[in-house]
Amino acid sequence: MNHLLAYRRYRLPLRVAVRTAHGVLAERTGVLVRLEDESGAVGWGEAAVLPWFGTETADEVAAACAVLGERVMAEQLAAVPARLRCLRFALQAATSARASASQKHLPVAALLPAGLPALKKIAPLAEAGFRTFKWKVGVGDAADELALLDDVCAALPPGAKLRLDANGAWQRLQAEHWLESCANRPVEFIEQPIAADARGAEDLLCGLANDYPTPLALDESLASEGDVERWLEVGWPGVFVVKPSLLGDVTGALARLAAEKAKVVFSSALETTVGARAALRLAFQWPGEARALGFGVWPLFADARFDGPALAPFLRVEDVEKINVEAAWNALS
Repeated sequence: MNHLLAYRRYRLPLRVAVRTAHGVLAERTGVLVRLEDESGAVGWGEAAVLPWFGTETADEVAAACAVLGERVMAEQLAAVPARLRCLRFALQAATSARASASQKHLPVAALLPAGLPALKKIAPLAEAGFRTFKWKVGVGDAADELALLDDVCAALPPGAKLRLDANGAWQRLQAEHWLESCANRPVEFIEQPIAADARGAEDLLCGLANDYPTPLALDESLASEGDVERWLEVGWPGVFVVKPSLLGDVTGALARLAAEKAKVVFSSALETTVGARAALRLAFQWPGEARALGFGVWPLFADARFDGPALAPFLRVEDVEKINVEAAWNALS
């Protein structure tokens, strides 16, 4: 089947810069794609590139779209190289029919800012109904952040859980100190304590996961569908944090995770509303245990037309289907 392909690049300032162990992210760049088939059906997708995560760049996506041309066959879309995984996800999303949902509503984890500002955010979010919180660590001095942990935990509402996201900032000794401190605290898991490209990272992460009671989660270590298979093969005992927008052939990866009954958390890659709808659809189709979505990031963009659903402690499947991706596309014209 022939498709008409159009694409538009974006460079969008964030409403508030996001601080992580990788640095300060003040804007998002990427490419939106539009595909129209011979019947006139239109689909949209997004290549929400994050080069520090190992993805391709927006320049590479745009160049690949230019090579594909205005009229493309389905075979050409399927033949996009695996290294262009964000583009592969975008094209997959633009050509996929809507599937039935396994979940009707899912809880959402609220994203807390790094450092001391997190304390001021917890109370209003708790009052709004949030019971899962994600705190960015590994941004400042490790000792200072660890000293804040008790205050952050004390500020949580009864029964709440805290996710810690280190973005690979720690060495083994720091990770062990955190794991020791979290053992008797309401920490659901620690996300990517050791850098994915650190020497011996696979053995080190598996060792930490097996030696301490607080679960660990992989994030940057899941840079492609091949990484999912690799970690399944070594018997990863912890959580798989899946950012669908960055995985490429995410359908195949999710099928493998489901077959192994893996513990999966779906998370945002700070994409626009276009990529968010595609990623959230997959989250609602997940047949395994429902865990709080890592999509409590909005409002995110200075231009609200690119934001996903309004921040709320629960997200319904109908909220996802109400997302107007065409409005984001038109906003770039």
